[in-house]
Amino acid sequence: MPIKAVHELFIHELSDTYSAEKQMTRSLPKMAKHATDPELAAAFEAHLEETRGQVARIEELAEAAGLKLKRIKCEGMAGLIEEATSMMDQVEEGPVLDAALIGAAQKAEHYEIASYTSLILMAKKLGLAQAVPLLQATLKEEQATDQKLSVLAEAQQIEQAA
Repeated sequence: MPIKAVHELFIHELSDTYSAEKQMTRSLPKMAKHATDPELAAAFEAHLEETRGQVARIEELAEAAGLKLKRIKCEGMAGLIEEATSMMDQVEEGPVLDAALIGAAQKAEHYEIASYTSLILMAKKLGLAQAVPLLQATLKEEQATDQKLSVLAEAQQIEQAA
């Protein structure tokens, strides 16, 4: 069924983002397990807890706005996770894998940042005032995680692996 209205698009995109977050709750423990840098592993574990909160926030938003989330799979996030999994299989454990994991995580964060930015704009246009602060809270968390990953990447000693 084609999407014809912004309201329908909002529900679709919120459902897609919900799927993305749920996929991340399954992927982050694997990334933490493969990380050799203890700070990186801890960052993945901390973001897992944050992501669980983001899933709950989307559920809260949908309930408060009277929206029914669709059962769809976020293909974009699935592709990013598949790419990260491939790196975990191909790259030897150590600093190079940690660098690959940081890159994979930042790709996912940037995808989520774009999703939440779009959702906020649509929520404002649709007059869903109660949704905006919830979406903005998650956007800020995603941006902060991206920044933490950048700091970890800067601190990494990947030249050791060369």
